[in-house]
Amino acid sequence: MATCYAASRAGVLVVSGVGESDAGSDEARAVESAGPTLTDHDVECLDAASDAPQRAFCGTFDAGLYRTTDGGASWTRVGSAALPESVTSVTVSPRDPDVVYAGTEPSAVYRSTDGGDTWTELAELTDLPSAPEWSFPPRPDTHHVRWIEVDPADPAHLYVAVEAGALIQTHDGGDTWEERSPTTRRDTHSMAIHPGAPDRVRAAAGDGYAESDDGGRSWTFPQEGLKHRYCWSVAIDPGDPDRVLLTAAASARRAHAPERAASYLYRRDGSESDGDTAWERLDGTGVPTGEGVLRPTLASGTDAGELFALTDRGLYRTTDGGDAFKQIDAAWPDSFRERTTRGLAIV
Repeated sequence: MATCYAASRAGVLVVSGVGESDAGSDEARAVESAGPTLTDHDVECLDAASDAPQRAFCGTFDAGLYRTTDGGASWTRVGSAALPESVTSVTVSPRDPDVVYAGTEPSAVYRSTDGGDTWTELAELTDLPSAPEWSFPPRPDTHHVRWIEVDPADPAHLYVAVEAGALIQTHDGGDTWEERSPTTRRDTHSMAIHPGAPDRVRAAAGDGYAESDDGGRSWTFPQEGLKHRYCWSVAIDPGDPDRVLLTAAASARRAHAPERAASYLYRRDGSESDGDTAWERLDGTGVPTGEGVLRPTLASGTDAGELFALTDRGLYRTTDGGDAFKQIDAAWPDSFRERTTRGLAIV
């Protein structure tokens, strides 16, 4: 049984009981949904951890970071003394649910070691030589941290994606930052690492897909079969570190703008060294794709073959690695339609 925290620009919905069913019945009969909440704010990001499933964090662009400790029934702002109003990414450490990272606009990274009660800024990102080149095109005078990924094998190793301009790393918990590698993408949106293969890093970026087999020291760009190169969300099959799902569109406008939307779902098995690694477009598998569809947000489940896709039309689950998705029969708010999804956490 899983609980899904689903974030949209329009708020946060909590769907519980996913996967719980009586023998011979449809899983949707056991599902309950609550919310939406935080509807008065411009929701930007969300994360939670299975080790503390009642606690989740939601970043907003207009009012800082919020925390729930009751499974999403209520939210309280945290870190107001330290964090700016624009919190653009949040990540709970896979090693310790009390360790939480928040990324902001302007670009900075903060850490809490007490479950969000107090926050400390890590070393200045903008001290890096490439920082003057960072710029977010819709607001070219600024930039922000879009994603923070914690190495599941080394909690001091963080990957931080600045939108737009850099994918940088730290190996000492944020005391120092490494300049971007010349082989990284410049517009990384999301990342995924399978805990059983911590050196293999997958990245979905506005300038294409990328992956590393050596813990981020070097990157390759397997694109065969990937007809759409504006990539937004990436997830890995919990039972197969070689199986990757990716959402992509032809451009940012096609991914984010309802009046021009056309987004697609892709799957790839294997690594660059395996030879046959072409991307397969997953049309007709149960998740809406194509014209009129805003880019989905993906998340891995807990069991082999289990992955989730969140769209403005609903929440979808596969238990066979993407061959077939079923829509979860949760009450879906009208306010979520034609609004981009902002985060999905499965606990």
